[in-house]
Amino acid sequence: MTKKEPSPKQTAHNHVFPIVGIGASAGGLEAFSEFFEHLAPDLHMAYVLVQHLDPTHKSMLADLLAEKTSMPVSEAADGMRVEPNHVYVIPPNKNLAIHHGALHLMPSSSPRTPQVTVDYFLRSLAQDAGEQAVGIILSGTASDGMLGMKMIKAEGGVTFAQDEDSAKYFSMPHASIAAGSVDFVLPPKEIAAELARIVGRGTDSERRPSERDKDEEDHLNKMFILLRRRTGVDFSYYKLTTIQRRIRRRMLLHKIDRMSDYVRLLHDRPAEVDVLYYELLINVTAFFRDPESFDALVQEVFPKIVRDRSPADPIRVWVAGCSTGEEAYSLAIALIEYMDEQGVNIPIQIFATDIDSQAIEKARAGIFPESIAQDVPQRRLNRYFTKVDQGYQIAKHIRDMCLFAKQNVVKDPPFSRLDLVSCRNLLIYLGPVLQKKALSLFHYALKPTGFLFLGVAETIGKYADMYKTIDAKHKIYVKKAITTPMHFDFSAPQFNLPEATPGEKERQAAVLAGQDLQRAVDRVLMKKYCPASVVINEQMDIVQFRGQTGDFLEPAPGEASFNLLRMAREGLAMELRDTVAQATRTRATARKEGIRFRRGEELMRVTIEVAPLAEYAGPGFFLVVFQCFKERRPEPGDGTNDNEQAERLRGLEQELQSTKEYLQSVIEQDETINEELRSANEEILSSNEELQSTNEELETAKEELQSVNEELSTVNDELETRNREQLQLNNDLSNLLSSVNIPIVILDSDLSIRRFTPLAEKHLNLISTDVGRPISDINLNIQIPNLRKVLENVIETVNIREIEGQAHDGRWYSIRIRPYKTVDNKIEGAVIAFIDIDELKRGLKLAQEARDYAQGIVNAFRHPMLVLDGNLKVLSANPSYLECFNVSMKDTEGNLLYHLGDGQWGIPRLRNLLEDVCAKGKGFDEFAVELSMPGVGVKRVHVSGRPINSGKGNSPLVLMHIEPADVGE
Repeated sequence: MTKKEPSPKQTAHNHVFPIVGIGASAGGLEAFSEFFEHLAPDLHMAYVLVQHLDPTHKSMLADLLAEKTSMPVSEAADGMRVEPNHVYVIPPNKNLAIHHGALHLMPSSSPRTPQVTVDYFLRSLAQDAGEQAVGIILSGTASDGMLGMKMIKAEGGVTFAQDEDSAKYFSMPHASIAAGSVDFVLPPKEIAAELARIVGRGTDSERRPSERDKDEEDHLNKMFILLRRRTGVDFSYYKLTTIQRRIRRRMLLHKIDRMSDYVRLLHDRPAEVDVLYYELLINVTAFFRDPESFDALVQEVFPKIVRDRSPADPIRVWVAGCSTGEEAYSLAIALIEYMDEQGVNIPIQIFATDIDSQAIEKARAGIFPESIAQDVPQRRLNRYFTKVDQGYQIAKHIRDMCLFAKQNVVKDPPFSRLDLVSCRNLLIYLGPVLQKKALSLFHYALKPTGFLFLGVAETIGKYADMYKTIDAKHKIYVKKAITTPMHFDFSAPQFNLPEATPGEKERQAAVLAGQDLQRAVDRVLMKKYCPASVVINEQMDIVQFRGQTGDFLEPAPGEASFNLLRMAREGLAMELRDTVAQATRTRATARKEGIRFRRGEELMRVTIEVAPLAEYAGPGFFLVVFQCFKERRPEPGDGTNDNEQAERLRGLEQELQSTKEYLQSVIEQDETINEELRSANEEILSSNEELQSTNEELETAKEELQSVNEELSTVNDELETRNREQLQLNNDLSNLLSSVNIPIVILDSDLSIRRFTPLAEKHLNLISTDVGRPISDINLNIQIPNLRKVLENVIETVNIREIEGQAHDGRWYSIRIRPYKTVDNKIEGAVIAFIDIDELKRGLKLAQEARDYAQGIVNAFRHPMLVLDGNLKVLSANPSYLECFNVSMKDTEGNLLYHLGDGQWGIPRLRNLLEDVCAKGKGFDEFAVELSMPGVGVKRVHVSGRPINSGKGNSPLVLMHIEPADVGE
């Protein structure tokens, strides 16, 4: 059973027309326009548009939409009542809500929190209009509107979302669709057409289906059978009005008027049974729902739970009908905050159960949409949640406190020794039988001073003998110290039978029809021609009557009894006892004839036949048949009078003899039984006390084992889920390692191989059996000097090392070794990656050789030469230059040209020529220069410049050639 939102219709405005809430964000104007262009203006609905608007600018949305529809379009104002065939638009910088059919403007959310304007209105619409609410989500970003759509669907309303092909932005519609909260996914114009169809068929409250009579109960029972067969859940004792509302909603969506047709649909389409099942289990919940109730819990319950508690005694809480987990996580957060305030630290165990396995999976993941910011303050979001792509995820230490498991609260075994049971807004959806069972189960599960926390619309009612009220307003109760008034019957679950094929169904129908005819004939024969008879058990109590038995049996005076001997007419009791005893001894049919008895003033004769039914009904059952005829009365003067008297005398003597024999056998049996009882009584008395104490211990142990077994089952369920997650992670890791085109070896803390990639197997001479072997024992194809010391150093210092190594085939690898870190930042080994740098190594070698070759040519040239970069900085100088100008390499390389020789090269014209070489790649020849160098004197030279391609995509280098002027002349 899932946890559901309380029905709002106790306080909601009695709407006589549907109200359509339409939410959108980016791209919403186009969708609104298309919707209203195709919408009939006379559907007798009201339309409220909620869009994310710029809070600093006046909205023109109402004016723009007025051109698309003939209906009046107004900007919503505080207190404005909605009317049919009217359109209302939210103003900027406001939240909008509806209460008793009137619109109310509310303060907008903080700019730091996600915008949830659509959710704000749709949630209030669901609470106010119930089944008359219609939700539509059009184009927009983020996930606003998802929770509101879920609530509308839970209250029996209809929901729509724009399809991906027509939506400019699909994030908002997709969020509601993915949450399972949408009935129709259509373009805006088709949404308008579907609304017209629904109005044409009438709403649930307006329609009166043709079979609103005794046939409806029969159709509902058939649906319950199909649901139980498919899902294992019996909805017979759930609140009937809720069931009917959900069924009529599905009929409306399938365009079905008659309930019998919907039964046929369920029979032919098992998938529709699944859909109906989850419709009945729609989960609507929220974090810290009814905040005042949580405050009362903190003030009145938590102090009593925590007071004088040992840290070795964990707090145990059961959230029954936990839905998607918000309630369980809210209780965990509230308990943690209370204990932080009190300065105590006690372990918390929260068992959260629900019948909906899909809701349980979502609860375990702990991921919730951004719209929870409406219910969770920012300080709690920062402390207990982590921001993820889908919204917010509850912190891991909170998730670890909560064990989620699938459970039917009124069928499966409960937990035990609980401090608190939270069952909010579940009982209102159960009938009286299930309510009593649930409250008794909770009473059994709680400690003697345990607390019960119900929803605001629920109460313990007539079961006040089990609970004492602590807070009537917030529905908090404490267990009374009485014996739990119920018998627990936790039977094994029934298994669904396989679905029959169409051919098998026809054959089964024919067989059943034949069997029905046979049973009908049997009933007629038994009614008209069956002899008077009864079926008795071994205590001679009548369990069935057949035929007319009034001639032989009648109710005895005093306390009502169906005992055969007490009901037998005068003269039959003794004979019946003898005949039954004979049948019991011989295990065969016993018969007595001519038994006389009196019925009123008439004397009757009867034949009694007793047949054992062990072959058909088990030992101890007998069929007693009476065959009767009247005794002829003698006529006056008839000579048969003496014979009659003699025959009567013989009968009395025979009856007396039978009585003596019977009494003698009874006396002998009594003596034997008494002696046996005396001997057995001594043994029983001596062991009775011991057995009684043992029985009490066994009962206690049974209850504890039963509860422990349930907890173990819950833990096992959780572990299985985590094992599946672990398996998925292992699969992801295996696929990732297989896809990485790099040899990688992962080592454990002992430097033994944990796993490796396929390329490592190929390039390092590894095989699968090497897993678990120390890497130092394996002759790798790539030699790494002092490998073990390097690995130990990496693990000890937590530093990454990178070295180079050469394989046996001569290829070079860059070997990167990094520590293996766990999620809790522990070092448990190392990871070695072998990156092929052979081409890079060979390229560097060729480049070095080319550079050496070019440098050799330059050095061999007899005239001075310089190589300059784009900034005219000297990169290299040949020996001729050093010798010609009597300078050292240190004073030349790395310096700007115009700083050499006390600035002698800083000639503006030469500088311009050299810069043109760099910028334009334009060389020059024999520019005459006269230099006065220290220690050399005056030199006249011709300077030539040529560009050199740097090969890096940058400006070219400059080769500056210096030739004495007299050489040229």
